[in-house]
Amino acid sequence: MKLDPKHLAQLSVIVEAGSYQTAASRLGTTQPALSRNMKALEDRLGTPLFQKVGRRSIPNNLALKLARNGLAIRLAEEQAGILADQSANGSIGELRIGAPPIVSGRFLSDALAQFIKANPNCSVETRTGLVHELRTLLERGEVDLVFGPESLAEPVDGLEFEELIDDGVGVMCRTGHPLAALKQVMASDLEAQIWLAHSRGSLLRQQTEAAMIASGVRSMRIGCETDSIRSVLEIVSETDLITTMPRATTAPYLEDRLLFLNFDHQQFHRPLGVIRRAGVAASRIEDRFLHTLKKSLAVHFPV
Repeated sequence: MKLDPKHLAQLSVIVEAGSYQTAASRLGTTQPALSRNMKALEDRLGTPLFQKVGRRSIPNNLALKLARNGLAIRLAEEQAGILADQSANGSIGELRIGAPPIVSGRFLSDALAQFIKANPNCSVETRTGLVHELRTLLERGEVDLVFGPESLAEPVDGLEFEELIDDGVGVMCRTGHPLAALKQVMASDLEAQIWLAHSRGSLLRQQTEAAMIASGVRSMRIGCETDSIRSVLEIVSETDLITTMPRATTAPYLEDRLLFLNFDHQQFHRPLGVIRRAGVAASRIEDRFLHTLKKSLAVHFPV
């Protein structure tokens, strides 16, 4: 037998309120309308639910049992309403983002921590990878946003880029390195050094080599190669090897162990931002995270 869930929910309010009049007021309806619904429920059941005692309607055992089911329906509806409201304002859902290793570090972690605290009902998934991996994840729809340099979105059609900061690349060495004493570093100074190189498949490796060639550095002696950002920072801080790193996203890791040399070139320009599939509308969750990230960047990287 199928019963109208609305009638069961109303029955639970009547039992709680103790009278039709009070229940009707709580439900925002009239007493006659509520009485008609209870009569329809009794007709469906083929048995009465209330016993008249004077002017009062007292629920019988069946009514009390059905009222418990009605209460469960009301609670489920209330919870569903809360979830719907949270979804509508972007405080519940799924955030799926990807980024290269250095960007997925403190550049995103502070904003992610704030976002998770403010949106405890939101599921967050982060993926770290190199250029071709991140492009594939984005094109397949396995992530919704990728944070990285503008060149990650080129020359792929169907991707949009929004700049957040200029994360220009710099030449980095340990504090106390002989090059650190130079007011101006020349191409010949860099040629004489041994380099720690990033992995061949990384954008940073490609950009470094292009900038060195454009700067007049004819050759780079590579003494170590790694795809681990942690290894880059630790090795350079303890040796005389030099390397390149994005200035803004690396700044939190410098402490007093590392520094950037006074050497620059226009090829080191590196706009960093958010990349998404063109024509795909952003969800409220994505908008909320971007708002949080931009506020965090305004504090750490003021214009």
